Amino acid sequence: MANIPTLTPAPGFDQGMDIRSFLSGFRYLDTFFPSGGFAYSSGLETAVQEGRVQTSEDLNRYVADYLWWGLGRCEAVALAQGHRAACRRDLPDLLRADHGLEAMKLCRETRAASRQMGRSLLHNAVGSETPHSILHAFREAVYSGRAPGHWAVVLGVTLQTAGWNQPCAVAGLLYQAGTGFVSASYKLLSIGQREGQRLLEAWLTLMVELSQSVDAETPMTSWAPIQDIDAMRHARLPIRLFRS
Repeated sequence: MANIPTLTPAPGFDQGMDIRSFLSGFRYLDTFFPSGGFAYSSGLETAVQEGRVQTSEDLNRYVADYLWWGLGRCEAVALAQGHRAACRRDLPDLLRADHGLEAMKLCRETRAASRQMGRSLLHNAVGSETPHSILHAFREAVYSGRAPGHWAVVLGVTLQTAGWNQPCAVAGLLYQAGTGFVSASYKLLSIGQREGQRLLEAWLTLMVELSQSVDAETPMTSWAPIQDIDAMRHARLPIRLFRS
């Protein structure tokens, strides 16, 4: 795994949440929730078919680099911005965060996947009992074409509405991505459940580091060219199990 520097914790990381808020929010990260995340490998299928990821250690490096230099510097920041905007009930700021993430996603395939998952989350998370909530207002903006509705931003608003603080929401995004890679690896590689759990355990330190340091003021950057290229080349694979 890449060397991870020690970072300064973001304010509010030690804020607790009650059990109902935790369970209410965690269901949005669960594989049973109909967000469609199970259909995407985030470029992993390409890396496996081209022979660059063949072992659990290959997967370890591939995912750690993506979380640290890609998702943790881009989507995690967008989630934090969405969470802050939801706290303030600031729809214009929320739309800026969503469009900011849209501009950062140069890969058409990952951009489309992020939109699809975000819209699925909006469709299934917003109830008729919350017509005046920031989440409902954001859904109306997405459905009317004023915002793309990216997964990370929608998740930030949804988890804030559920009562999660920002660092826990960032950690939830990263953990959901990690479990997605492990789940995909079961279909693509000779990796069993015990090894999958070992990998998740190895990534927890990285997830904690990012969730303690990333906030809405962090500059949004992304440097995961290998994973982006893998996602772009996925459509040309002769055999595909996943959509990306």
